[in-house]
Amino acid sequence: MEQNQINTQVNKVKSIDFCAIRQALKKNRKLYYIVLPFAFVLAIVITKSIPPYYKCEVILAPELGGGGSSMGQLASLASSFGVSIGGGGATGGDAITPSLYPDLMKSTDFKTSLFPIKVHGKKDKTSMTYYDYLKNEWKEPWWEDFFGLMAPEKKKDTLVNNFELTGEQARIASMINKNVLCKIDQKYGLVTINVTAQDSYIAALLADSVKARLQDFLTDYRTKKSRHDLEYAEMLQVQAKKDYEHARQKYVEFVDANQDVVLESIRQKQTDLENDLQLQYNNYNTLSAQVLAYKAKVQEATPAFTTLQRATVPLGPTGPNRNRILFVCLFLAALFTTIYVLYKEHQLKPLLGLS
Repeated sequence: MEQNQINTQVNKVKSIDFCAIRQALKKNRKLYYIVLPFAFVLAIVITKSIPPYYKCEVILAPELGGGGSSMGQLASLASSFGVSIGGGGATGGDAITPSLYPDLMKSTDFKTSLFPIKVHGKKDKTSMTYYDYLKNEWKEPWWEDFFGLMAPEKKKDTLVNNFELTGEQARIASMINKNVLCKIDQKYGLVTINVTAQDSYIAALLADSVKARLQDFLTDYRTKKSRHDLEYAEMLQVQAKKDYEHARQKYVEFVDANQDVVLESIRQKQTDLENDLQLQYNNYNTLSAQVLAYKAKVQEATPAFTTLQRATVPLGPTGPNRNRILFVCLFLAALFTTIYVLYKEHQLKPLLGLS
């Protein structure tokens, strides 16, 4: 069976008349003299129509460990007041791991949070929001407007509602999705943020701002519960302090008004006020320890990042790659011209092994 297949393939190769193919191409060589220069001009037009763009890259190393020796000291200090910070580290219940950062940056909430970032060129004195930059300053190839793909919306801008974006806001969010990318090195856990802009200085500004916005987003997420607990404990502490000061004031006033009185009822009233004062003081002291503990939990849950490569202004444009575009256009032009010539001269079917 295998020998028959080999023989069949050899017969197909023998059936191809390479001389006829060469004669067909030579006969229609003038067609190449027309098509290839046209493809060259078309490639030049395409490369000149695509605005140059710049890319800036930032590399982060997230520190995923929890606690450390300082947290152990804080936990010991809190436990001395009878308050437990709790174990498990900052990452024990963390639902957003570095592998999910790219998906997080593609979310509508994160993309719209980049709208108000202020950007400006190196020589520009006035700044604008990233939203306005993409809407008014971003240049597209001429064929985008020609086919009506980037037709601007006539409605005025409204407040951003992540539940229901306007058409223009959705378009800008889609542009951000293409221009702001995040990659994760699964082996080393490195986070790489790539930002594309049509101005080198703006690209660097955006890369630095996106890095800060990602850190703020993750910090807000991972410390949300701890911050709520801290706010509640601080509210109770403030009320406990007021109650303690009120009980102290009542006790002082009662003692000052009854210094020379020896009645047992007065002494009992003084004892009750003293006990209430001590109770309010103990409550205030306990809540103060809880506030300290929750502050330690917020600090523990706050993620730390080490910047391995900071944002720098690109020295030159990243694209478009004019040589590649030129090569692809010429290659495709030559390929399709050859296919047309072979089809015209009835050499395509024998070449493909068709009868």
